[in-house]
This record gives sequence, C-alpha cells and structure tokens, in this order.
Amino acid sequence: QLQLVESGGGLVQPGGSLRLSCTAHAGFILDEKTIGWFRQAPGKEREGVSCISSMLSTTYKNSVKGRFTISRDKAGNAVYLQMNRLQPEDTGVYYCASLPSVYSSRYSCNINHHQYNTWGQGTQVTVST
Repeated sequence: QLQLVESGGGLVQPGGSLRLSCTAHAGFILDEKTIGWFRQAPGKEREGVSCISSMLSTTYKNSVKGRFTISRDKAGNAVYLQMNRLQPEDTGVYYCASLPSVYSSRYSCNINHHQYNTWGQGTQVTVST
C-alpha cells in the first residue's frame, strides 16, 4: 500500500525559502501518480496549494503563484515544493497526497483535497520573526 512521507519543514523568517519533499515508502514510485500539496493552519480548513500530474501539468493556489514551484525528480521517487518569499500566512502543516486514478488525468490536476485519498503525516512550516 502506498505510504507518503513529507520532509523539509521548519521555522523561517518572512521572505525566506524552504523546499518540501514528498517520498513514498517501500519502493513505490510516484511518477505515474498525480501528487498534491496541501496545508492546514490552526483553526482553518485544509486547503490545496499545488499539484502535479504524471505529464508534469501543474496547478497552484492563486496566493502562491510566482512564489512556489512544484516539481518531480527524474527518477520518479519524489515530488518537491520549492517555497520562496514565504509569508506568515503560509504557516501551517503541509501535507502531500496522492489522487486516485478515477480522478486523475495525465495532462491536468486539481487541488480539491476531498478527492485525494492517500496522505502523509505532514510537516510543519512556520514563517515568523
């Protein structure tokens, strides 16, 4: 069974950068799966941040466009979220998740978290002085 693991979170000052990684346990590779990044701030609903399809189509939440970049490594072992010019409102627990094939398209993706069914445990990102 696919299991996802996030890493790379931490404390960073406003304007700083972090790179989050999403990898799979037990030899699974991710290159044929649509992977999304989501975040949840205290007291708020989980929201979609970005996603990437198997053919490298991407979608971003409007507030992160131009600051965040989602990518895959060539071996298909990881999906990354490069986050630049971080702001306090980017604070939250960041999760990666896999979209089941029934909702997947190779050439597009969506960040509706209700459709994703395999989740990692999350990594904390805190943007603060």
